[in-house]
Amino acid sequence: MKSYRKEIWFNIPKRRAFVNITPEVEKCVIESGVKEGLCLVNSMHITSSVFINDDERGLHEDFELWLERLAPEKPHSQYKHNTFEDNADAHLKRQIMGREVVVAITNGKLDFGPWEQIFYGEFDGNRRKRVLVKIIGE
Repeated sequence: MKSYRKEIWFNIPKRRAFVNITPEVEKCVIESGVKEGLCLVNSMHITSSVFINDDERGLHEDFELWLERLAPEKPHSQYKHNTFEDNADAHLKRQIMGREVVVAITNGKLDFGPWEQIFYGEFDGNRRKRVLVKIIGE
């Protein structure tokens, strides 16, 4: 069985964003040489996420509005966590959007349903963060 590991680094210049990382993950699958297996993609930070959905701008705006209603950034004083940081909302948003995805690899390609893409969700940007890609298979 083959095993492959790569880190994808980000420095999002604003507090929140959604980035389509499907092309980078597809490159990892090619580099791995795995034809049949599994691809794990997970955020290595507790204020960002990895999730699968449609790459549609209106939907991403809906995510942003929905998440902000569920866990508003301000006022910072509403959160017990915010004693020396101001990112409690980012922790909650990550919990909702998820830490990782696992995608089957079939015939050397990510085996997606219609419209599925992999996204990095940033909820407390302006610093360097990473995503882990781990691929196993034959």
